[in-house]
Amino acid sequence: MNTAVLTRAGIAAAGAALLVGGLTACGTGKADGKGDAKTAGAAKAETPAEAVKASYAKTVAAKFATYGMTITSGSGKAEQLSGTKGWYPSTTAIDDKGDGANQVMIGDVVYTHSDKPLEGKSWMKMNLNKDGKPRSRFNDDPADYLAVLLGQQKVTLVGTEQIDGGEARHFKAALTNADLLAADESTKVMEAANRQYLHEALKEYTSLDVDLWIGKDGYPVRVDSAQGTKDGTTKVSAKFSGYGTTAPVSAPPADQVADFDDVMKGIDDKLKGVDDTLKEADKTLKDAGLGGLGGS
Repeated sequence: MNTAVLTRAGIAAAGAALLVGGLTACGTGKADGKGDAKTAGAAKAETPAEAVKASYAKTVAAKFATYGMTITSGSGKAEQLSGTKGWYPSTTAIDDKGDGANQVMIGDVVYTHSDKPLEGKSWMKMNLNKDGKPRSRFNDDPADYLAVLLGQQKVTLVGTEQIDGGEARHFKAALTNADLLAADESTKVMEAANRQYLHEALKEYTSLDVDLWIGKDGYPVRVDSAQGTKDGTTKVSAKFSGYGTTAPVSAPPADQVADFDDVMKGIDDKLKGVDDTLKEADKTLKDAGLGGLGGS
């Protein structure tokens, strides 16, 4: 995500439960019920790939979380954002004043709040989807980060660390464009539409380095990433919390929203009216032999 608004239908609860159950299921013992303890212990050990799958299933079911992140562009300019992230569909609410969301993105529609109402409306709506095609984008939400790691054998466990006073497992992966676009059976835990959306969003990435911390409750608590494109590398450091308790991102009341396209059309119509008036005045002056608005 290169800007604040760049911004991504979730897995059914039953499917998520089955996935988690499948990931945590242990191997059975021998036929006489006296299975080798060492073998059973090994069967219970969770690999990095399994940890990512389990966290993904749980995170998808939560739907929303609060976030605080710092985005640093290739030029070194840093931007700090906070608010709410949602996934499937991709949503973002940005609160940069501390008094409630002042920019909301739901899919391809961006709502921006203004302290100076236009035509009595305090929100302006702009649809980024002008040609009927969705604008796929990496949303920098926890589900997105987990999704790019699904099935990636390059994911490794660094160790257990303290994040904001809580214990978290630190996972790491350095992925190439080929890694990001490679199909893998494990990614089928994602719904097809979401998988295709993510695939499109990652096409322009030349690399993606991810450090991911998963808390004891199974949710991602921190993600640091370096996102490489032909235009340079953007670094994002984000912390997430409030899974399952954060209020959903929603659009402002319709009666408080002005449509950007309608506003611009109104301005164009007014300018055309002014232009027509000036042309008529110019003709009148010329007909009177006064040289028109441009003088003699």
